[in-house]
Amino acid sequence: MLDRLEKERTLTDGEFLEILTTTEYDGELGERADAVRRKVYGDRVFIRGLVEITNYCRNNCYYCGIRRGNRLCTRYRLTEEQIFSCCDEGYGLGFRTFVLQGGEDPRFTDDRICAIVSGIKDRHPDCAVTLSLGEKSRESYGMYRQAGADRYLLRHETADEEHYRKLHPAQLSLENRKRCLFDLKELGYQVGSGFMVGSPYQTSECLVEDLRFLQKLDPDMIGIGPFIHHSQTPFADRPDGSFELTLKLISVLRLMFPHALIPATTALGTINPRGREMGLQRGANVVMPNLSPTGVRELYQLYDNKICTGEESAQCLECLRNRVAAAGYRIVQDIGNVKR
Repeated sequence: MLDRLEKERTLTDGEFLEILTTTEYDGELGERADAVRRKVYGDRVFIRGLVEITNYCRNNCYYCGIRRGNRLCTRYRLTEEQIFSCCDEGYGLGFRTFVLQGGEDPRFTDDRICAIVSGIKDRHPDCAVTLSLGEKSRESYGMYRQAGADRYLLRHETADEEHYRKLHPAQLSLENRKRCLFDLKELGYQVGSGFMVGSPYQTSECLVEDLRFLQKLDPDMIGIGPFIHHSQTPFADRPDGSFELTLKLISVLRLMFPHALIPATTALGTINPRGREMGLQRGANVVMPNLSPTGVRELYQLYDNKICTGEESAQCLECLRNRVAAAGYRIVQDIGNVKR
């Protein structure tokens, strides 16, 4: 079965379910995934400088710690100068991609986002700018692209309609989320999507549907991580997602999408002290240290207990470099475009 997955990049729904619900293939799956990522990308690990520009959000998603309804969240917005300063510092540390992430904050208008993107590009023309700012109109995405944005990250979270409705308020729709992703592709972005593993009400069949949707989208970047609860959400008492299943899915995704840029996420490192290294060994090839000002890192809490100091920070890049090397890989100073 794994031979066919590697060569044909797909299986039947029943075969996917067998891989996801048994441990029979786990060891070989990880070995094959690592071999494929080494064939395409060698031992290189690309670093992205993450700048969390705002934790205001107009949405009220049931799983998210910065949801509008969380009245205990201390809110902040970075100024343009703060964002430029983060990128300047990151450039000096060796970063060549900056990821601007934030909630859907109406104060960050299209004109403001465009000015920030073009400002970063003017200062660092040899760098890529990635945006992760939620659902926008096709026109807005076009403006950001014209301003110089190269990539856009928008996790679909779940491709199952019934499951989507259980995770989001009625004003949000899976149809619109998918529309955004295909608009981004048509506009020429390198597009990233992905999903939570172990979110409330998720079934193995939901995960197969996620894999099928990604086959249709064929993204350049795929970000997955375990669901981790937040104490100020309706899912505060829900169990966290499975670390082992997340690793398994990283390997499956690497075999399905050999070219993809797959991060070893902060959520992996939060749920297991060696989570990111183990993610790299299962097929991931990106890490995203935090470039945000130290005073706000603890405020961007999508889930409880997020790691945000020490080796997670961009300033301790050498620490991270050593950990990545100990896992068998090397961090490179590179823009890290997808290899198609």
